[in-house]
Amino acid sequence: MVERKAFAIGGKRVPAGTRRTVDIPVSVMSDHTPVSMSVHVIHGRKDGPVLFVSAAVHGDEIIGVEIARRLLKSPNLDGMRGTLMVIPIVNAFGFLNQSRYLPDRRDLNRSFPGSSHGSLASRLADIFMTEIVKRSDLGIDLHSAAIHRTNLPQIRVSPSKPETLALAEDFGAPVIITAKLRDGSMRQFAQEAGVDVLLFEGGEALRLDEMVVRSGVTGILRVMKTLKMVPAKGITKPRLPSLRAASTNWIRSPAGGLLRLFKSAGEAVQANDLLGIVSDPFGEVESEVIAPSDGLIIGRTNLPVVNEGDGLFHIAEIRKTEDPGATVDKLSSQLLADPMFDEDEII
Repeated sequence: MVERKAFAIGGKRVPAGTRRTVDIPVSVMSDHTPVSMSVHVIHGRKDGPVLFVSAAVHGDEIIGVEIARRLLKSPNLDGMRGTLMVIPIVNAFGFLNQSRYLPDRRDLNRSFPGSSHGSLASRLADIFMTEIVKRSDLGIDLHSAAIHRTNLPQIRVSPSKPETLALAEDFGAPVIITAKLRDGSMRQFAQEAGVDVLLFEGGEALRLDEMVVRSGVTGILRVMKTLKMVPAKGITKPRLPSLRAASTNWIRSPAGGLLRLFKSAGEAVQANDLLGIVSDPFGEVESEVIAPSDGLIIGRTNLPVVNEGDGLFHIAEIRKTEDPGATVDKLSSQLLADPMFDEDEII
């Protein structure tokens, strides 16, 4: 059998059947500290797809870093086909500062495709496109909600190929949302380069959530199984198909004050349900937050201090006729009981 060629990245070579962490230079900080984007490459002995898994494009979204860490420890990757590139921390600047942004206050996920002669964010985007995206057949990008908000685990996808939507279903997150591509996003320019990206959302910025981590790790391995990169042994199928969101909308605060929350992410709601109450600090005026229609809460604020117009609940209209709350509960129970996860890993 002819051995696969070595995988070249960042001026380094990773021979077939080996794994290696490659540091790709990004910049030098003002105190002369070098900054790199570290990529862990597993290059299988046998041919297969090239998949990238990225996290911390927004530096405070640390839950993806934990998902990437657990993925790289998984014994399922032994004898893997194809090539896996895992980038646990894309935005090292934001990660070190516990910030969504880069030092130039730009959002990396609005700076693609980037330029080698542009701003710091633009240069990092250009490096990621050149070294990662354009070498890949598919990407999985890991995100969480912004600070003081939390998201139910969900996949957002804008597939250019029918098989990409099938992979989103194989991932097995509670909800799939067909979301528009945002200007300057990684997904937009990856798709223009012929590479579809599954965007995983779950949890909260600067926090870890065990069930969200399990959802992310299991989902990635399920996708790799479908791609025939890893064997099926030990990788469970989702008990139920993911819920499909026809549309989503934010319920915003009718007034400023202190918010008392009555519903959580993952709960099904019906039209006219009471979601919360906003009170002024004296308790003289109370404004009810009412669900405008039936749906599933896929995101929610965690901050009780709110201003008028703040997003409080993100609600998805679900296409299926099944009880969405029951579906979320069953999928969560499956993750809780999955033998893949050792008790020592519980956060």
